[in-house]
Amino acid sequence: MARSGPVSPCINVCVLDAHDCCTGCRRTVAEIARWGRMSVDEQRAVIARLEQVRAAERRAATAAPGVAEG
Repeated sequence: MARSGPVSPCINVCVLDAHDCCTGCRRTVAEIARWGRMSVDEQRAVIARLEQVRAAERRAATAAPGVAEG
């Protein structure tokens, strides 16, 4: 029986930032490397963290309108 878990959050924009996080999916290098070996609960925890990161990024973007990304 195949393991049922979350789909990888990869969006095929695989570029690392200065903090070794993917600018596409926002996972760390360690999370990317371990994804296939993580338990379903670990994968869900990563996805929950990514949702928090994206929400914080949206808040920051709306809190500072007119500030160009660099």
